[in-house]
Amino acid sequence: MASNKRERELARMRAERQAARRAAAQTMRRQRRNAILLGTAVVALVAVVIGVVVAVGIGGSDKTTASAGKFGNTGGTGSCSYTKSGTAARTVDGLPPTTGIKNTGTQKATFVTTRGTVTATLLTSKAPCTVNSFVFLSQQGFYDKTPCPRVVNSGIFVLQCGDPSGTTSGGPGYAFADENLKGATYPAGTLAMANSGGGASNGSQFFMVFKDTQLPAQYTPFGTITSGLDVVTKVAAGGDDGSNSAGGGKPKLSISLTKVTVS
Repeated sequence: MASNKRERELARMRAERQAARRAAAQTMRRQRRNAILLGTAVVALVAVVIGVVVAVGIGGSDKTTASAGKFGNTGGTGSCSYTKSGTAARTVDGLPPTTGIKNTGTQKATFVTTRGTVTATLLTSKAPCTVNSFVFLSQQGFYDKTPCPRVVNSGIFVLQCGDPSGTTSGGPGYAFADENLKGATYPAGTLAMANSGGGASNGSQFFMVFKDTQLPAQYTPFGTITSGLDVVTKVAAGGDDGSNSAGGGKPKLSISLTKVTVS
């Protein structure tokens, strides 16, 4: 009996020691976990501070917008918003200006292409932020010497341009919201923004409508072609290679923008 009692006592003591070791281990794990979480918070805070310093500069102005109105459609009273998004397909100077934007009247855009010249009236009063971005990019030569990589001849009738990478997936490194959509239609001659799903997904790509097209009012119309539509229709008549999964493909009669200007 004494032997059994001693064995039970030893077993109880072993169990208590094991429980104590488990509790100590849990405490250490909890302390390490808390230390990691604190370290992560500190790193995140440092990252935020560094990000602010890089974006704004110490005692300086916001470097994410174009330098001192160097580029952009300024000279008015409008305001716009642009958000960094992805990597620019070609280098641009920050973001378009966001204040003092022209928001009245119209302007003229000239597209010199390898197939002829197209001119358009830009709807500055109806889509000021879109025109501001278009002017901003044009002034920096973003569109110059770039292919128009997609033409569609079925269902919709458009020539898509504005991506220096020639892939229909490139952009300017920023995005902005739709405009001028109320009652929007897309007859032949419409100049409108391409996007990746509506909302604030506009970038640099746009399309020229060469035949009356039925589209939902989800693509910002920002201009009307006034001459040179025959250049676009000729390219479209040459057909496409069917390479674009969304419809159409690269024009068999290739066309590139040589120079884009706004006056």
